[in-house]
Amino acid sequence: MYGSIEVRGARENNLKSISLDIPKRKITVFTGVSGSGKSSLVFGTIAAESQRLLNETFTAFIQGFLPRYGQPDVDSLQNLSTAIVIDQKRLGGNVRSTIGTVTDTYTLLRLLYARLGQPHIGHSSMFSFNEPQGMCPDCEGLGQVSTIDIDALVDREKSLNDGAIRFPTFAIGTWFWTIFVQSGFFDPDKKLRDYSEDEWEKFVNGEETKIKLKSVVGTMNSTYEGLVPKFKRLYLTKDVEQMASHMRVPFEAIVSRADCMLCHGTRLNQAALSCLIKGKNIAECAAMEVSELVQFIRSIGEPTVAPLVSSLAEKLDHLVDIGLGYLSLNRESSTLSGGESQRVRMVRHLGSSLTDVTYVFDEPSIGLHPQDIHRLNELMQQLRDKGNTVLVVEHKPAVIAIADHIVDMGPGAGRSGGEIVYEGSLAGLLAADTLTGKHMHNRQPFKANPRIPTGTLSIEHATLHNLRDVSVNIPMGVLTVVTGVAGSGKSSLMQEVLPQRHPGVVSIDQGLIRGSRRSNLATYTGMLDVIRKRFASENKVSAALFSANSKGACPECQGLGLIYTDLAFMDPMISTCEVCGGKRFTSEVLAYTLRGKSISDVLEMTVVEAKEFFTDPPLTKMLTALEDVGLGYVTLWQPLSTLSGGERQRLKLAIELGNVSQVYVLDEPTTGLHMNDVDNLIALLDRLVDSGSTVIVIEHNLDVIARADWIIDMGPGAGHEGGQIVFEGTVAQLVNATRSVTGQYLKRTMIERNNSAPQPVIQR
Repeated sequence: MYGSIEVRGARENNLKSISLDIPKRKITVFTGVSGSGKSSLVFGTIAAESQRLLNETFTAFIQGFLPRYGQPDVDSLQNLSTAIVIDQKRLGGNVRSTIGTVTDTYTLLRLLYARLGQPHIGHSSMFSFNEPQGMCPDCEGLGQVSTIDIDALVDREKSLNDGAIRFPTFAIGTWFWTIFVQSGFFDPDKKLRDYSEDEWEKFVNGEETKIKLKSVVGTMNSTYEGLVPKFKRLYLTKDVEQMASHMRVPFEAIVSRADCMLCHGTRLNQAALSCLIKGKNIAECAAMEVSELVQFIRSIGEPTVAPLVSSLAEKLDHLVDIGLGYLSLNRESSTLSGGESQRVRMVRHLGSSLTDVTYVFDEPSIGLHPQDIHRLNELMQQLRDKGNTVLVVEHKPAVIAIADHIVDMGPGAGRSGGEIVYEGSLAGLLAADTLTGKHMHNRQPFKANPRIPTGTLSIEHATLHNLRDVSVNIPMGVLTVVTGVAGSGKSSLMQEVLPQRHPGVVSIDQGLIRGSRRSNLATYTGMLDVIRKRFASENKVSAALFSANSKGACPECQGLGLIYTDLAFMDPMISTCEVCGGKRFTSEVLAYTLRGKSISDVLEMTVVEAKEFFTDPPLTKMLTALEDVGLGYVTLWQPLSTLSGGERQRLKLAIELGNVSQVYVLDEPTTGLHMNDVDNLIALLDRLVDSGSTVIVIEHNLDVIARADWIIDMGPGAGHEGGQIVFEGTVAQLVNATRSVTGQYLKRTMIERNNSAPQPVIQR
């Protein structure tokens, strides 16, 4: 009725010239094993072309400030509408960015206090910690005061020419170092300990002063600024986790943070904190859990602010509906997980009046308990019913079930994928002879004979975050699954308290892997060292030639294969290096081969392909481990920065597989995995336990829960409604535990799956 998005001859990445029609103003779910081509089709082809065409409507001047999207490899794309991509990238932002600021809920809250709060103190900017009128004067709206250890920042026994300033950006030869050396205020060969009081004050706290620096063409104007004010201005407002790894460690040694003594972490000045509505100031509201705050807002019955109250309550309701009611508006956005970040972005679009937009979601169910998925489904259905097209890349059966149209990709991953193996309705998928179709109604059975524990890990009286005096004995030598709704206290208990009480615990989470943009699968796992030696031995040359960080690197891109153009406050522009064509090495190095393959050819192999190519035991062992954790489709040269949270966690797990008798804590390791890959992961976890390890998994996936030896269910709700253990026991006991939401949902879902029956299908 509304036409279709027509895709013809799509060949992006591993897509094999596929063609299909995607119905508009419907929900279409794309599924298939990891690496089958779902993202290449949805994000790399459809969304990328939509965004590229939209950017072309602007003038050339404006386009210079916009992200660049290359034209995807496709014969034609017709009937596209504007695409809004809601992916799993962390919100990030600096320390001034909170959930309240990124969702605009704090803006509405400020307006409410400006109009209704007593005593009246003025405009809404008076309640903003990012505005001079509202911020605390001591911490400047950060909520924390940073203390710089000057003796950690400088070595008083050295001169400037000896490298007295210890921070990397002030090292010998850097621009900042040059300013100090050529300022004329100091003898660059004089040790800092010998500075006079005036010299030391000028060096540490000096005010901005115009100076002249020597250059190749004479002199140039510059500005001198004392070390401490310069360091504060450059680095103290940045998110530490976003810093490059070579800067993060020295920064943490130099700077310590503590709550501001004046505002007690609220970020606001005393005037803003004195203004109250129903006995609460704005900081107290921002610190409430959203589910609690929305009740407080709705209790405000003043008719003059009724529209404002209604608008704010509606936005807060969306956060609750999407499963984020346990968060607070003052939570820093950089601390959110990928799944939480995605759902926060989703809230921004729910109240939009735009229609005929294409919304593109990347596994929106990540991090959600099964009982919360129905809320997510309702929100996506609302977007569709407003006249929008919704495209969803997803593995969860509960999300696949709401699709108006399903596209199943496969049959395998990488070069074994890139085809459409089924296209049609849910009923047809249930009968289709594809991995997805089979797994929709063929799930893991409950574990009938749980393992016997070999000991226990005790936690007593844990009270971190929302934990309510929790005491628990975690069995050793078995597979324990910790369940509960998002925000119930699972991570607090298992990823923070447990390692504190038992330091030998190995926590494998989805956090960023520290490294530069040069870090990739081959370097992180150590495989590149072996590969370089093989090439060197085969060609009787130096192994250094085969390192993209050494003399074999392309001189134009320095071995990155890409050219990064810094656009200051915007995302960098990235383009393929024209000299090496993205191959990263010089033509001389590319001429050396190993069994007919150049070093670039080898590093572009997927894990599965490399496993077939190499016979070296160290390589095959690591490649097997990577395949076992579901990363067989990833190339050896794939940058770590491009991996999803689930992929990063499975990579860390692969590194650990050679160890035995360890205690491992994993945080939702099924993230991003197809149902078939989940089965493989469960088998891997079983092998870990059978080899003598203790495995504790924080997980919502029903198949993982079904195969657990022991289950700890947290809840009963999220935030202040959680923080308790509502069940401990086996799967057989869990399904009969009336207080456990997880147990009841597991029981109901398993009954529904067992009753499902395949139906006839016309298959592509």
